[in-house]
Amino acid sequence: METRRYKNRIEPISLLGFGCMRLPLIENENNAIDKEKAQEMVDYAIAHGINYFDTAYMYHEGQSESFAGEALSKYPRNSFNLATKMPVVFVSSEEDVERIFQEQLKKCRTDYFDFYLLHNMNEAHLQKVEFFKIYEIIKEKQRQGKIRHLGFSFHDKPELLAKIVKKYEWDFAQIQLNYMDWELQNADLQYRILKDNGIPVVVMEPVRGGSLATLCDKSVEIFKKEKPEASIASWALRYAASLPEVFVVLSGMSTIDQLKDNVQTMEHFKPLDKREYAVIEQALAAYRSSAVIPCTACRYCMDCPAGIDIPRVFAIYNNYLTGKVNKRSMNDFVFEIEYRILGEEKQAHHCAQCNQCAEHCPQHIEIPQWMDTISNFAGKSSK
Repeated sequence: METRRYKNRIEPISLLGFGCMRLPLIENENNAIDKEKAQEMVDYAIAHGINYFDTAYMYHEGQSESFAGEALSKYPRNSFNLATKMPVVFVSSEEDVERIFQEQLKKCRTDYFDFYLLHNMNEAHLQKVEFFKIYEIIKEKQRQGKIRHLGFSFHDKPELLAKIVKKYEWDFAQIQLNYMDWELQNADLQYRILKDNGIPVVVMEPVRGGSLATLCDKSVEIFKKEKPEASIASWALRYAASLPEVFVVLSGMSTIDQLKDNVQTMEHFKPLDKREYAVIEQALAAYRSSAVIPCTACRYCMDCPAGIDIPRVFAIYNNYLTGKVNKRSMNDFVFEIEYRILGEEKQAHHCAQCNQCAEHCPQHIEIPQWMDTISNFAGKSSK
């Protein structure tokens, strides 16, 4: 496994990090984690050199930290790095910070966190961090040895990132970075801000919620022509891992096959060369022409008050747009079938335009507008 040195630490950190946000689920069990399959993945990861595991208070509706604590408890504590996050959105008092932190230690079955982040820093959350002295409280935890490295995760604009970087002292930062968001979400500028301030980078969403592992037919054709043996996802992982300030690339894997593919990429890691960057640009141009919705299925928009399954609605529509079935008439049919299977009560036409979902979307998608678009399209396609 390719590794990176983090500051003055003697122990190297695996370049591939195990994200505990999209673990395998038990069918028809209300998003319950399939612990048997997930444990198999954790065991495989550790056996193949992965030693960085990232979870969060909110992941899997509060189940992720408990699973991580259980799954990793069979291994010596000093054999892996555990990262989790303070859910600023749930903090309403200074007492909440202490309560949540203690709850996290208990759920993760640990006395300390190797990497600890203030979760999803944006303008509103920065105000809460200031008002409730969240940074100061967490910084004291670090002085007590309960946190080794203190950072934050970020999904907002570069101007705010620069403000956060200057306001507090940080050991690292976690940003969304991939070859689509390099320009779309200004990841290039975000990366430069962190680099210029000497802040090591953890990358999240390198495969953009799996969308850069599938793409459209034309993009896949471009990648396969260049490297027939390489998976589509491997291009995205290598893109993020080729940046020198990045010390961990997180992958939120849902299957053992995804894990094996990612491990293979990082066990034989080679930075992208000039020609490969050009190939990515060609594939990206083809993908952009399909006009897909940039949803990563993070589910921050859920639960919808109107009952819509927003990520699934987007996934079905994106599958249509990228032309998974080559014949357009058949593609229409597949959309209708998948949309019907979703269930009438979860479909886009129930959108009340409350905008609650858009306010929580890290990708800044105008969700109500898309719900209206998809609702109209579904109505037309069913005629």
